[in-house]
Formats: sequence, C-alpha cells, structure tokens
Amino acid sequence: MKRSPALRNLSNEHHHGLVLAKRAKNAAVTEAAQRAWQGIRDRFAADLEPHFRAEEIGLLPVLERAGETELVRRTLDEHDRLRRLINENGAQAMTGFAELLEQHIRFEERELFEAAQQKLSPEEIGRLAH
Repeated sequence: MKRSPALRNLSNEHHHGLVLAKRAKNAAVTEAAQRAWQGIRDRFAADLEPHFRAEEIGLLPVLERAGETELVRRTLDEHDRLRRLINENGAQAMTGFAELLEQHIRFEERELFEAAQQKLSPEEIGRLAH
C-alpha cells in the first residue's frame, strides 16, 4: 500500500533504523565492539529517540483512540525494550538490540502504519505531519 504523505517521514526514518540494526549486529562480533556500540548509542539518541517520541506523542494516542490498543501497547513495549537494551553492554545486548530493532521496524511498516492508514481519517493523518 502506498504510504500516506503524513506518515512518509516516519517511514523514511525507518531506513536509518535498519542501517543501525545491521551496524549493531555486525559490530557485536568484532574486537572493537565497545567503540562501535558507543557510536550506535549516539545514533540512537540522535535519530531513533526523536522518532520514538514523535510516534508516542503524535501517532500512538490517535491510534489508541481509534481502538488499536494492542498495536499501541506493542509499540510502546518495544520502544521501552529498545531503550533498555541500548543502555546495556556486551555482545548479547548489541545482538538483541539489532534483532529487536529490525523486527520492530518491520512491525511498524507492515502493521502499525497500515492500521493508521486504514483506521484514521485523512484529516487525522494530515495533522500527524504537523
């Protein structure tokens, strides 16, 4: 399904998240893992944390009012788990973060954003862009 213009920015930001997930997965098995992990944390703070907040403030409350409580709950739960993992150390945390981030982005693209486009009016979606 073609992405609504109001959701396009959030959707485009997912590409950065997938790149970050791949970077974390690859770095977890290197000798320079800790240095790489710090760079991944920095990218998370700069790119993904603002993305999460935009979803949590704009999209998720509107979707919850539209009756999509389970999708909203899952999204918030995964955001919380990713925030915890990014603050842990070690290859296991890096791998777990990478795998969850990749799954989370796929879930948002395939289920959350699709539900938004199906359940929300064009006016509600349009307000999300602002």
